[in-house]
Amino acid sequence: MSSSKVSRQKPCHHCKSRSAAAPSGTSTIHYEKFWLYRHCSSVQQRDKQAQKAGQLFSGLLAMNVVFLGSAFLSSMIFNHVAITLADVWILLSILKVLCLCWITYYLLGTSRQPHAVLYRDSHAGPVWIRGSVLLFGSFSILLNVFQIGYSTILIQCKSRVEIVFPSIEIVFICTQAFFLWHHSKDCIQVQHNFTRCGLMLTIATNLLLWLLAVTNDTIHMEIESQLREVEQRFAGKALLPQPCWCNETTSCTCPNTTICKVFQKGYILIYPFNTEYCLVCCSVLYVMWKNVGRRISHHVPHVKPQFKLQGVVFGPLLGTTAVIIGICVFMMYQIQATGSAPNRQVFVMYYSYYIVLLPLMSVAAVVGTIIHALEKKELDTLKNPTRSLDAILLMGAALGQIGMSYFSIVAIVATDPRDLLNSLILSYSVLLIFQNITQNVFIIDGLHRQPLEHRFPGKEEEMREEQNNEAYDQRRVSMLELGQEIRKASLSYIHSYSHLSWKRRALREISFFLVLCNIILWIMPTFGAHPVFENGLEKSFYGYSTWFAIVNFGLPLGVFYRMHSVGGLLEVYITA
Repeated sequence: MSSSKVSRQKPCHHCKSRSAAAPSGTSTIHYEKFWLYRHCSSVQQRDKQAQKAGQLFSGLLAMNVVFLGSAFLSSMIFNHVAITLADVWILLSILKVLCLCWITYYLLGTSRQPHAVLYRDSHAGPVWIRGSVLLFGSFSILLNVFQIGYSTILIQCKSRVEIVFPSIEIVFICTQAFFLWHHSKDCIQVQHNFTRCGLMLTIATNLLLWLLAVTNDTIHMEIESQLREVEQRFAGKALLPQPCWCNETTSCTCPNTTICKVFQKGYILIYPFNTEYCLVCCSVLYVMWKNVGRRISHHVPHVKPQFKLQGVVFGPLLGTTAVIIGICVFMMYQIQATGSAPNRQVFVMYYSYYIVLLPLMSVAAVVGTIIHALEKKELDTLKNPTRSLDAILLMGAALGQIGMSYFSIVAIVATDPRDLLNSLILSYSVLLIFQNITQNVFIIDGLHRQPLEHRFPGKEEEMREEQNNEAYDQRRVSMLELGQEIRKASLSYIHSYSHLSWKRRALREISFFLVLCNIILWIMPTFGAHPVFENGLEKSFYGYSTWFAIVNFGLPLGVFYRMHSVGGLLEVYITA
């Protein structure tokens, strides 16, 4: 498996830089080669077959790594005597070291070769995705710092691996975040197969880290056991042994110090960010893998409309109202949840807020889908790996909340569905399923529509406004002139709003409303509101470890779904 050699054409200085694109007549085409297809009739056919073969072999590499890691994790869960958590950490540490070696080679070697990055995918790695990589990566680093501090305090009953593993994780997170921030748009044109294998190895490692985070409840079980011991002491009951994967005695308990309590609370609070970071990195790395060897056509102009708030009034008002009410509900919930036992009324308030908001979002998405059907905009049929991945991620990430909802429905129907809180949870679960489905249809349909040209205000009006703005900037603006300027801006806004067709206006209102709603629904579970785990219903029905795995599988996917929906809805808003 070898990639094509670099052309003997003398490399120019412009090709060495990571330019967005090179003219089609001057760029050097690097055709891929593969030993299975060396007898193909044409160079283009051999290049296409070699590309498919490279993707196949790199995919097989990732599949074998994932199966090996899954076997280790399964053995740890069902037979933790033969395979321990330390063994899994050692395997993942080896994989992370291999990924670090490849990323370093890519940064210092592959990307710096002549004609290495002739094209860059403008759709890949948008700012909000790269920003989320940095955000979740920062919280993941803080999580590992808390884990190192917690293990250091309990060093007498902890393994040295529990300190080494988070340290390697911090280095891996920093290097990977830097790599994705600067190279997520690359369409690499050299060393195709080696780059594909490196990307797939990194994807497999992130998937295994996510799977470990979903199934490993060691520290959570330790803290839960300690809290039960404290409650039993206050209740005057005899201490009962609690199950724990770590097989440690009750002597391995957190001392009654502030710093240890901070490490415990911080670890539990930030834990979902680590799983979120792994999922986001996998999506960005997958787009990079699809873009290896891709040559972007330059005769197709890339239209990139700008984000403007013109033409929306009711969407921001309703969305801002939902955000403000949601923040109030979230703060009241957090105040109650941080106490010894959350009050029943706070759960009723929390689920009532969702029961009111979710139908509004569903109706808005259905109306938007109907408007899309009434429009005469043509479908965008150009090949776009980023857009295809967006649709796959929206459908896949929605499975997290949908799956948790079905588990909750079964638990409620099997226990007492006529109870007030249980009926609220049942209604919440059904509405959440319907809202995810309707929103996915609206976003995916909107992403496949070709953008319209923005005609508000016209070019002549924009030039006049720019000239007026420059004239105003050159002299001091008095209070009277400032009032006139505000009046002109208001009239211009009303003028642009009235000139929008009712379909485009409705799509913009709906998209902006759904953006703000998804933002508040992203904030609440991300920063600590987890009633699905704290209400105790499903946990008592399925058992602690089972429901822990279900929540840690569905909750990060749900958070990722809300964040990804915001990006998709902004695309729909801009192209409307």
